[in-house]
Amino acid sequence: MPLSLLLTLLPTLFGLTAAVQPDQVRTMVVQEEVVMRIPVRARLSPPAFDWVERKGPKCLEAGEIRAAALRDRTHVDFLMIDRIRVRAELADDCPALDFYNGFYLTPDKGKVCVRRESIHSRMGGSCKIERFRRLIPRPRQ
Repeated sequence: MPLSLLLTLLPTLFGLTAAVQPDQVRTMVVQEEVVMRIPVRARLSPPAFDWVERKGPKCLEAGEIRAAALRDRTHVDFLMIDRIRVRAELADDCPALDFYNGFYLTPDKGKVCVRRESIHSRMGGSCKIERFRRLIPRPRQ
């Protein structure tokens, strides 16, 4: 075994590699299928502004999703890399799922699209995304 290979494997053998932060979006490929684990951020304090909904896109680039925040049982807000916030409206027949520990998405061709993708709870349930709404902050009066 060459010395250079041994030196690159040495930190792995002793568990010295940097751990992935638990609140990062992680992507993994399982039998040619991409699965993304999206962390959910806890609601810290009420913001000093309200969100105004505007028409949203039909699809989101999966690689631009950085985190998610829960609004209620039928809405999940995606926090994008460019600091834009997009609300996913889930189907009306969606059961009350536990998204608080994060959830999984399986984007098709690198995009998350309405009426095609579903959000999968870590407990096994799933909800179809009905539409996206772009959120614009408006100061409270």
